[in-house]
Amino acid sequence: MSGDEIDTWLPILHTNNKPVHGHPKIHVKLHFFDVARERCWSRGLKSPKFPGVPFTFFQQRKGCRVTLYQDAHVPDDFIPKIPLAGGKFYEPHRCWEDIFDAIYNAKHMIYITGWSVYTEITLVRDRRRQKPGGDLTLGELLKKKANEGVRVLLLVWDDRTSVGMLKKDGLMMTHDEETGEYFRNTEVHCVLCPRNPDDGRSIIQNIEIGTMFTHHQKIVVVDGEMPNGGGRSDVRRLVSFIGGIDLCDGRYDTQFHSLFRTLDSVHYNDFHQGNIAGATIQKGGPREPWHDIHCRLEGPVAWDVLYNFEQRWKKQGGKDLLLPLQELEDIIIPPSPVTFPEDHETWNVQLFRSIDGGAAFGFPDAPEEAAKSGLVSGKDNIIDRSIQDGYIHAIRRASRFIYIENQYFLGSSFSWYSKDHIKDADVGALHLIPKELSLKIVSKIEAGEPFRVYVVVPMWPEGFPESASVQAILDWQRRTMQMMYTDIVEALRAKGIVADPKDYLTFFCLGNREVKKSNEYEPSEKPDPNSDYSRAQQARRGMIYVHAKMMIVDDEYIIIGSANINQRSMDGARDSEIAMGAYQPYHLSFTSPARGEIYGLRMALWYEHMGLLDDSFCHPHSIECIQRVNKIGQKNWDLYTKEDLEKDLPGHLLSYPIGVSSEGTVTELPGMEYFPDTKARVLGSVAEYFPPILTT
Repeated sequence: MSGDEIDTWLPILHTNNKPVHGHPKIHVKLHFFDVARERCWSRGLKSPKFPGVPFTFFQQRKGCRVTLYQDAHVPDDFIPKIPLAGGKFYEPHRCWEDIFDAIYNAKHMIYITGWSVYTEITLVRDRRRQKPGGDLTLGELLKKKANEGVRVLLLVWDDRTSVGMLKKDGLMMTHDEETGEYFRNTEVHCVLCPRNPDDGRSIIQNIEIGTMFTHHQKIVVVDGEMPNGGGRSDVRRLVSFIGGIDLCDGRYDTQFHSLFRTLDSVHYNDFHQGNIAGATIQKGGPREPWHDIHCRLEGPVAWDVLYNFEQRWKKQGGKDLLLPLQELEDIIIPPSPVTFPEDHETWNVQLFRSIDGGAAFGFPDAPEEAAKSGLVSGKDNIIDRSIQDGYIHAIRRASRFIYIENQYFLGSSFSWYSKDHIKDADVGALHLIPKELSLKIVSKIEAGEPFRVYVVVPMWPEGFPESASVQAILDWQRRTMQMMYTDIVEALRAKGIVADPKDYLTFFCLGNREVKKSNEYEPSEKPDPNSDYSRAQQARRGMIYVHAKMMIVDDEYIIIGSANINQRSMDGARDSEIAMGAYQPYHLSFTSPARGEIYGLRMALWYEHMGLLDDSFCHPHSIECIQRVNKIGQKNWDLYTKEDLEKDLPGHLLSYPIGVSSEGTVTELPGMEYFPDTKARVLGSVAEYFPPILTT
């Protein structure tokens, strides 16, 4: 490419290459240049005045406060000693306890959206940390608040799935009908809303869109008390929660992620196992441990979360039940900072979404007006896909390392170069994130600068691992990984460097293995002999399900939300999603390594996953760190898969069971065609009868 600007008019042709009637034309203006010329390329945030991601619907907000959560609960005996800047130490927070407090203490409004909201769960379960009202179920709690006069509005995804193939494959039920029925004729206003991106009955790859995609946002918005008392007791402010954790069954867990030892306590009435056919509490463990990430947002950005809810309610909520907050400004203060500019714990936060005009009210119809609002135009549709933009922008800024935890990892199918009968052009997983990551690594290899990418995914996506849908997703994942490793291997070869590509890009999953204890829960029944269930129970092992959707860049910037790294979440016109990108302006890495709350969370997560803190973890861009983490992951995988079990697994981080050839090809490990205790191929398999749009 010459790098010259292209500015021309092109005729629009029929498929037979003849002009369309009327001879319409399209104006094309393009200018390709080396990405290294971008102002933000590889420089990190550089300045506390970083303005946020440009051309998005929501601007970056200053003067905010962010609380970071790992898993639904943190017990008192999980407190790793992680020093932060200013002589402070990292303090973990408790997600479901804080959500319970926020709902319990709300005086005017409780707005909730969810992929699933289950009325029978309890949010407070730690016997050492009981609270007044903590024994109430979520349904009882919401009805109690509504009866007190609080406006309680719920938007719950209406699972109208008529795709029989998926249902047979064992994907999870969401309790949507039960939840709707529970709140019928109560003061709680619960609306079951399907995902209809274009208000119609569009058909893609022979399947109706409304049955294909979901509302995936997980939001709680409440009014809360002013920080530090704040003077008048009747003055309130907005507090919002977003992230990966749905308020439903199977989500409550701690950093210990037990398979068997909580079955007679917190998980007796909340036994969840979505990966083993026929699993019940009566037949015993292993349950499916759940790892997730969430956050609380305070300050001006909390109002952006509210605005998102209001747009969705106006589109699908039916009755106009939203509180007129402009009439309550004497009670609920308008958007304003909750920290002083000189407060070293202040945050700058920007809200991102994947959503379109079929799910959000008020999007402009004209493409020109949409562009002014940071929106893009699709086919008869206006789209907000700023989550993908936020990820791309952060990857391009990255200077030293990236750490990702995500439920899925597939995409950039335009660059897979598949050599079998799969036509990459027909797959349609076009989002850029995997390719942006591999190109970032390649650019650093070419520049001779250290850069590492760590990715944690589940062993397989939730569902029966032998099923066609799960195997298809694993196949897409393999192709994505292979594309990235091929890029890296070619860059190393071009520089004459002999190195393991896993020293640049490395994948992990999480698992646990527990020896049996004498006082353990004894099931009254047994699994069928020679089943996956009985094999897993006898081996005392199981994967920890990674449901997180998080990316940390250089310990100074973090993205947390509901969006997976797949086309469904990043497209904007498929699943509806919400996320935030944030940093602490006093804790950047342009002079010395960042040591704020983001660094504290990463170290706490690594302590959770590996059961130790190593000095090298403070410098994740170093070769010493990535080789140490890879060594720990490999040792844990060996212990996870070995025949006998002498003691509990020392850590949960497992090297993802793949090999990488000298050409970058992703291969099976010797003797590891299948995941332990299953007949499910690690590398997946092509699903001949599944349209790719369902599994990408």
